[in-house]
Amino acid sequence: MSDDLSDEIEKCLAILDENMDVLTNLEFDLDDEKEDELTPDMDLHNLLDMTEDVAESAKLKRAEMNFTRRQSEDSL
Repeated sequence: MSDDLSDEIEKCLAILDENMDVLTNLEFDLDDEKEDELTPDMDLHNLLDMTEDVAESAKLKRAEMNFTRRQSEDSL
């Protein structure tokens, strides 16, 4: 029983180690969001471009999280 527990703990530590980059990037992204500022008097086309960029960024982040989740599930 203790061997099973130690194996499970090792698996959990390996998953955390593999995902450390993702967690670190998430921390940096949150810090970057604090620095984001809106520019007053932007043209409509600039706002639309910015909206598209944000949507693409969100899709990429979601894809990265799903990929990481699948990798962690496959390693178990």
